[in-house]
Amino acid sequence: MRSFSTTFVFAIFGQYDDLSSDGMAFFVSTSKEVLSAALPGQYLGLLNDTNNGNHSARIFAVELDTFQDAELQDISNNHVGVDVDSLVSRQAFPTGYYDDDTGVFQGLSLISRKPMQVWVDYDGTAMEITLTIAPLGVARPKKPLLQTIIDLSDVVQSTAYVGFSSATGSIVSARHFVLGWSFALDEPALALNISMLPALPSASTKLSARTLISNIAITWLALVVMLALAIGIGIWICVRQQCHKYSEVREDWEVPFGSNRFSYKDLFHATKGFSDKNLLGRGGFGSVYKGVLREPKMEVAVKRMSHNSRQGVKEFIAEVVSIGRLRHRNLTQLLGYCRRKDELLLVYDYMKNGSLNKHLHSRNGQVLCWSKRYSIIKGVASSLLYLHEDWEQVVIHRDIKASNMLLDNKMNGRLGDFGLARIYDHEATAETTHVAGTMGYLAPELARAGRPTPFSDVYAFGMFLLEVTCGRKPIFIDEHNNRVLLVEWVLEHHHNGSMLDTVDPRLGQEFNTEEVTIVLKLGLLCTYPSPNARPIMRKVMQYLDHDQSPPNLSPSYISYIMMAQLQYEGFDSHNMPCSQPIASVATVSGESSATILREGRRSV
Repeated sequence: MRSFSTTFVFAIFGQYDDLSSDGMAFFVSTSKEVLSAALPGQYLGLLNDTNNGNHSARIFAVELDTFQDAELQDISNNHVGVDVDSLVSRQAFPTGYYDDDTGVFQGLSLISRKPMQVWVDYDGTAMEITLTIAPLGVARPKKPLLQTIIDLSDVVQSTAYVGFSSATGSIVSARHFVLGWSFALDEPALALNISMLPALPSASTKLSARTLISNIAITWLALVVMLALAIGIGIWICVRQQCHKYSEVREDWEVPFGSNRFSYKDLFHATKGFSDKNLLGRGGFGSVYKGVLREPKMEVAVKRMSHNSRQGVKEFIAEVVSIGRLRHRNLTQLLGYCRRKDELLLVYDYMKNGSLNKHLHSRNGQVLCWSKRYSIIKGVASSLLYLHEDWEQVVIHRDIKASNMLLDNKMNGRLGDFGLARIYDHEATAETTHVAGTMGYLAPELARAGRPTPFSDVYAFGMFLLEVTCGRKPIFIDEHNNRVLLVEWVLEHHHNGSMLDTVDPRLGQEFNTEEVTIVLKLGLLCTYPSPNARPIMRKVMQYLDHDQSPPNLSPSYISYIMMAQLQYEGFDSHNMPCSQPIASVATVSGESSATILREGRRSV
């Protein structure tokens, strides 16, 4: 591996002073092929979700990262990192430099819109990378920002490609500039002539362009109206009808998300006029249609909510703001949105395999094997851990169920539908007291207090675990035409020592007994009636990753549940409003019978 040296001047031009997309990187790659399959967002256009961390990627990068991604173990939303075959940095440091006179560390903001200079040197003999950064015009600091040993002999063997890559986000976008670049092998890179570098655009350029376009649009609209009036009332009516067909609603809160707004006209044509032939499904929120955008050419799913939907403007805004900034491989990716009159539309990546609900409960389709089910369970659990603990704020989903789990082309589970989500700061609590969600998945404490917590999500996740394993709805009809609670049914089998008999019969005997036992016990543990006694999602992941012994359910717990048989005479899970008090049977573990019975009575 030969030594190399490079220096370049860059600038990141974001829309806002304190918010940006994912950043940019300088890279060295063995092959161009790895870049052809790269993804945007947190992967910076270098890697993807399958080869990230794979030795075969053979790529080295210096990332200038402006978005903190918990999944990639980022230290902050303003750091410099050294990466090899993975965007989990070998070494990372906050952006800045050491002043030569005082030795004091001076912090820099990557999204300040100001040019900065970077020096990267690799000593092929010592296998040492040295990285330094400073504001443009400041001489190269004597003390580097970062220095570490890395063997790049596997990354570059005979031929190498050197360059830059950047990625922008779905909600907040940024422009990335390389104003000057010098590169050399086996010797220091030539110094850049600062006076010859091109100038950056002014901060008002984008605003001015928008104003100009707006003025042109207003002028043309006035001309069209005047022409229509001159020609006659008949043509004027036709023009008005055409404009009315595609009219949209715009409000102040949408300003930060304007660049990700789709036109109603584009979505109308993409879905062939929201044709029934393109209908993917219907629910209480409205309908979902498959669409094909013309530019860029891609398949999308368009969620169309009507004005009388249970999800209104407030919930619509919640979904745009929350999922638009979330980054996790097991969450659906929001591409944009549109508003028109009483209609609310969200645009997502199209999931070829539809919802998990279809694969679990359709008797005509192919049976989903246990290994796929377990993989989906772990993926959804990982996404909930991210929402509850690893993101910058706490996100309570409030509607976890199989129909909200979408499957991509590799059958990976992705949690979607954030229309009921609530977001608040860590160490705070959600301020809503409105009971929302789906019958069968609602935690018993919501009927009393109505205030959602991460533990109410855990309860719904517990019901989801039982549903995936047993292939039955939370409330199902048995062979005697009786309505049965799934959690109660599983508990009875556990009490009788026949818990494995609850496994979806379509699986036959083709399942991992240890994994099934863990999931069923976790489902019972997560649906404990006392919310504070349910496990947090980090604990759940430890069980699923086999880092923790399978949970044990105490005899007192089983005794209580067997006494708490509830009758659901005349109950209709589809027609009962979610705001009504709900009688629930939940599972318990490790408490005295008296305490358990008191908790159960309060739940009922």
